[in-house]
Amino acid sequence: MKKTGSAIFCTLLLAGATALSASAQTEETATHTLAPPGETPVLHEMAAATSAERLRHDVEKLVSFGTRHTLSDTKSDTRGIGAARRWIEAEFNRISESCGGCLEVITVSDTVSGETRIPDPVEVVNVIAIQRGSLDPTRMVLMSGDIDSRVSDPLDATSDSPGANDNASGVAGVLEAARVLSRYKFPGTIVYAALSGEEQGLFGGKILAKYALDQGWRIKAVLNNDMIGNISGINGVIDNATARVFSEGTRAVETPEEARLRRFTGGEVDSPSRNLARYIDRLADRYIPNLDVMMVYRLDRFGRGGHHRPFNDAGMPGVRIMETNEDYTRQHQDLRTENGIAYGDVLSGVDFAYNAKLTALNVVTLGALASSPPFPANVTIKGAVRPSTTLSWTRPEGAAAENLAGYRVYWRLTTDPQWTYSRWVGDVDKVTLENIVIDNYYFGVASVSKDGFESPVVFPGPAGSFGE
Repeated sequence: MKKTGSAIFCTLLLAGATALSASAQTEETATHTLAPPGETPVLHEMAAATSAERLRHDVEKLVSFGTRHTLSDTKSDTRGIGAARRWIEAEFNRISESCGGCLEVITVSDTVSGETRIPDPVEVVNVIAIQRGSLDPTRMVLMSGDIDSRVSDPLDATSDSPGANDNASGVAGVLEAARVLSRYKFPGTIVYAALSGEEQGLFGGKILAKYALDQGWRIKAVLNNDMIGNISGINGVIDNATARVFSEGTRAVETPEEARLRRFTGGEVDSPSRNLARYIDRLADRYIPNLDVMMVYRLDRFGRGGHHRPFNDAGMPGVRIMETNEDYTRQHQDLRTENGIAYGDVLSGVDFAYNAKLTALNVVTLGALASSPPFPANVTIKGAVRPSTTLSWTRPEGAAAENLAGYRVYWRLTTDPQWTYSRWVGDVDKVTLENIVIDNYYFGVASVSKDGFESPVVFPGPAGSFGE
């Protein structure tokens, strides 16, 4: 890229923003480059490639197994969770064959027993497909859906439990994301996960989170998709243009020392999971037509849980992506009709155009995350009792940094939900923002690739860290 002088560089600053301090310009101008393009057309291409018809086929197939209860039959080829997970594994292998073996398909399992909803020993099996990155293969982003279904009694493993929306829609989304994204190559690794045991206590997520830690996976983002096909709510609202993204505020693994630091410097609404949610929101605005993200500042729905939680518990950033309006007559219900109301999670409750829209949101998010350079690490901030704010971070080296163009710093008022101001600062590891007072704003840093892909914004200190 062509180098520029300080006068040209200053034209890249936001209108009305104050230039970098003279000392910073003197030391850093030689490394500043023109900002990479902000638009990445390939993400439009990926979104458009997501197929509602393929999603319908997959949901119908998963429903055809009768029940996918965690305790159901594992021997039959036509009924029960065993047949379902073998079909998912075969489908991942078919996708891999079409891309020349680009997916590594594995199962990750453990035996669970002595639990309220799993009293006797049961093998909980997750089906996983891994698309290895070319530059930074241990840096991973993960999309998940849960295989298992249930009826009113959580221990009823024999009754028909179609689980069309909860959660064949999410598993179908994972398979479709693999079909679309396996056509491309990425610097980072993408993991596609069909998890089991969700309805019995989030056991599939717990098993995979432990496996990830044991394998040294550097998971930067978990996108848990649980019910992404229903547009008609119990409240009478029909909405096919909004999706909810749930994200926790403070990290579950925060230490008392880190909590004390956060109390004085902020970060209650800037965990990596929360900034991942902001990232998804921005991508939806740019790449998914007629879809608005409702960011919900909560780990999950009130008093409820999903498969992203075990990853959050282990210190990995995770969010839940799902429909906005739920119909509880279609969740965890025996198939029946009472007082004119048809209960049960059946195919008619899934809107496949909406299912495709939320799947496309995952596709562009995974594509952008896996295409970005290494996320900023060791971000620190200084500026107390000064008329300026200084941010610094560690610049990566080696092959992982081959696609790194530089960094963009962000800031916003402390009451703003989304990042509102930004400045391209180039390939540096420190910047001073003159006349921008640290007391009045929150700040963060994102890495930018040479072809314009950005990482999520990383808030300074342990409160916002995505890890190394």
